[in-house]
Amino acid sequence: MNLIIHRGSDEIGGSCVGIETKHTRILIDFGMPLVERDKSEFDFRKYKDLPLNELIQKGVLPNIKGIYPGGEKLIDGVLISHPHQDHYGLATFLNEDLRYFIGEAAYRIINTGNIYINKNPLFKNHSFIETGKLFTIGDIRITPYLMDHSAFDSYAFLIEADSKKIFYSGDFRGHGRKTRAYKWFLHNAPKDVDYLLLEGTMIGRSTGKEKSESSLQKEFENLFREKKINLVCTSGQNIDRLVTIYKACISTGKTLIIDPYIASILQESSRFARIHHPSESFRNIRVMFPWLLTNRMLNSPHREYIYKFAKHKITREEITRSPENFVMIVRPSMKLDLERVNGIDGGNIIYSLWEGYLKKEPTKGFIDYLLRRGCILHKIHTGGHADIPTLKEFVNAIKPGHIIPIHTFSADQYKNIFDYPLVELTDGQSLKI
Repeated sequence: MNLIIHRGSDEIGGSCVGIETKHTRILIDFGMPLVERDKSEFDFRKYKDLPLNELIQKGVLPNIKGIYPGGEKLIDGVLISHPHQDHYGLATFLNEDLRYFIGEAAYRIINTGNIYINKNPLFKNHSFIETGKLFTIGDIRITPYLMDHSAFDSYAFLIEADSKKIFYSGDFRGHGRKTRAYKWFLHNAPKDVDYLLLEGTMIGRSTGKEKSESSLQKEFENLFREKKINLVCTSGQNIDRLVTIYKACISTGKTLIIDPYIASILQESSRFARIHHPSESFRNIRVMFPWLLTNRMLNSPHREYIYKFAKHKITREEITRSPENFVMIVRPSMKLDLERVNGIDGGNIIYSLWEGYLKKEPTKGFIDYLLRRGCILHKIHTGGHADIPTLKEFVNAIKPGHIIPIHTFSADQYKNIFDYPLVELTDGQSLKI
């Protein structure tokens, strides 16, 4: 069995790993890079008009035979670990006849999101995976493991072939709302793993423990008890964070306001867990219809996604009458709508995203606008990745023969953290297992 990291050996994002035997070839993830090869910020808008061959020549797309339209014999399958762009975001360039293996919730979240940005559905030829249920692609055996991560429906993979075992950690943590899945894994980790591909997002950033979602809930509750509106900047696909905010609303008697995009994501997620969403069962969730989003959807083939939440609508006038009763999830594209809500002045603006976005447009301009309206900025956030104590715990549960750094800017620091043999690969370097 051969392993090759096509991208991700020395960066966070753009994850893509190839595994092959004499008879079978698979990929794990096909992500959008977050940085250029020189570590400057990646901006796909610079490349969007380039043909496929130039994207490969420039290193935006990996040069892999059998994955692109019009190529040679197709590889046998692509595993998608979770619904974050840096793990699936370049899949639009792949041959649509490729076979994909993905969690059903992840599949629905990705394609629901695509509807709202007017993109075609991904992963036409797909099979759904489930935690603990082994499946095969050719002569490769694969067992998915559900992991705790900020993306809903995230998996690690045990790969077995030629009497060898590789474990791909994917992205994970131990401080989210799926800690049971993480603790179960610690007690049921696969044994005799030859190589562990271990994500190290937090290595080089912090050495301490990350806050738990439960502790974040208490911080939200403290702010929500104030008699003012609370505006929260967070990701519409961070289901854990949305659950945390919703629970804080319940305990403080507030009504949560979301837009149709978040409503759709929560509704799809509710098929797989008891997730709050606009319905008769969760009457303290209302839907605001931002002008830009609503206008775009009404002029798209998917206008029904707007109408299905109409009976849960809340108006700007309702919010203005009693702003202290509401918690609203907001984003920069809603500035025009917020200008027409009088009750926002002097409220709380709660930032619950990666700190780096605060320095970039349009987030910076949006926050500055709210500060000019007298809002008070608060930061309540925790990362989606394992801290160093959790990484050590994870590795010690598996006891791998070797560790291979991936999804990290600090591969050189692994040797100071883990007491296991280390194999540092570079992108494109093949390793015979």
